[in-house]
Amino acid sequence: MFKTVDRIMQFIKYSGLSARQFDISIGASNGYTLRMQKNKASVGSDVIENIVATYPQLNLIWLITGEGEMIKSETEILGFNQLPRDKQTEIEQLIEQKIRARQEEELKHLLKEVTDEINAIEKKKAKN
Repeated sequence: MFKTVDRIMQFIKYSGLSARQFDISIGASNGYTLRMQKNKASVGSDVIENIVATYPQLNLIWLITGEGEMIKSETEILGFNQLPRDKQTEIEQLIEQKIRARQEEELKHLLKEVTDEINAIEKKKAKN
């Protein structure tokens, strides 16, 4: 009999992800899924909640019971505009935070590059 963790592994394979990529995507510790599979352990409800939140196309009934299709039909998946307004706002805020964080990292990287170039030019001038 297949357990939830076995179905998670099926979904990972279907998605073309590695177990590590999947673990990271759902906020689980590195090696979580493989450890659960190896030990034939039960997956916690908090992990299942994270999986369903991260992969809304995944059929929760299938994940838990093995019944039905792995992937929901298009009509079962809510579009962004169909979500409650508070969820839309939450998603928009998360996206903005991620964009800001990436921009900050990129700016730091660019600043370092420019600083290194300036230092290299000054060293060249000092040698001449």
